[in-house]
Amino acid sequence: MTALAFAVVVWWTSNTIAHHFIHRPFFCRRSANRLFAAGMSVAIGIPQALWRDRHLAHHAGVGPRLRISPDLMLQTLLVLASWIVLLDRAPLFFATVYVPGYVGGLLLCAVHGHYEHAGGTISHYGRLYNLLLFNDGYHVEHHANPGLPWSRLPERRDPQARESAWPAPLRWIERATSPRLNAKSATLAKDSSQHWLRGLCVRGGFLVTALDALERLVLRSRALQRFVLRTHERALGDLIVRPRSIRRIAIVGGGLFPRTAIILRSLVPDAEITIIDANRANLDRARAWIGNALFVHAHYEVSDTSDTDLVVIPLAFDGDREAIYRNPPAPAVIIHDWIWRKRAESRVVSLALLKRVNLVCR
Repeated sequence: MTALAFAVVVWWTSNTIAHHFIHRPFFCRRSANRLFAAGMSVAIGIPQALWRDRHLAHHAGVGPRLRISPDLMLQTLLVLASWIVLLDRAPLFFATVYVPGYVGGLLLCAVHGHYEHAGGTISHYGRLYNLLLFNDGYHVEHHANPGLPWSRLPERRDPQARESAWPAPLRWIERATSPRLNAKSATLAKDSSQHWLRGLCVRGGFLVTALDALERLVLRSRALQRFVLRTHERALGDLIVRPRSIRRIAIVGGGLFPRTAIILRSLVPDAEITIIDANRANLDRARAWIGNALFVHAHYEVSDTSDTDLVVIPLAFDGDREAIYRNPPAPAVIIHDWIWRKRAESRVVSLALLKRVNLVCR
């Protein structure tokens, strides 16, 4: 319940306080606004300079680009420092409450943003929701008047606006219960979904960075290392418990903390293990953890594993995960995925980590 509460806090703060601060900074002095943005970054774990650039690009109708600025660097360092302190002082809380709550909050924000624009910008005029979220439901009106204070948005209510009876985070219910969409609406929804997926790739870049940061934090705690190894070993052991002809294993990524390689070396001691990682420093660290393996410094290509018996794809895979599911690049592929994405033969790694592993075979 605590993790769920934190997820709601991340989502609510991002779509209310942080959102309004982007459009109308609260203070006259620039130093005060920078201090507030730094504090907000630490509070919800999202660098506000990154959030601001992405959101303003959304309003401008252009693709977001990562812009390295002093504010972004400072806010990112502060977020990472807060994570290190939490990990050092309360590792169990960090792993079982903060991390799942943080990831859940990001996902709520992604769902919220998607359904605000699925098939075109949509408003919701429910009184309770707009009271609790400072008129966030007036989304058509906000896009028409992005600099208008939230309290005055009802004055600009657009009689021609597309309207939903459901607020954005729950609008999937409307889609699920709708008997059908007409051809025009379906086309619009498809175009909007494609736009959202492109945006999600950018958000995914930040998520990959966050996962990388969490891996580094795990390296600082033996307790977390034991927890991660224990949960993954149980799940992976269940997937490959039955006899398989596994002579060659390719592990994509995983060089920073090569838990999968460590576990598979124990489960399949005679197999030849190759770790493919685009980060040379991560590979150098992996060599200290596991011997008798081949380390390849490269971006993963499906053709690289054409003669491999088992391929392992990480949660932070920067590629087309669905293509891997549709066309496994090896006789057996283990894919680390989110806990709600159950495919083929599957085992939950940990509820706290919101993670499972799926086994797909040719």
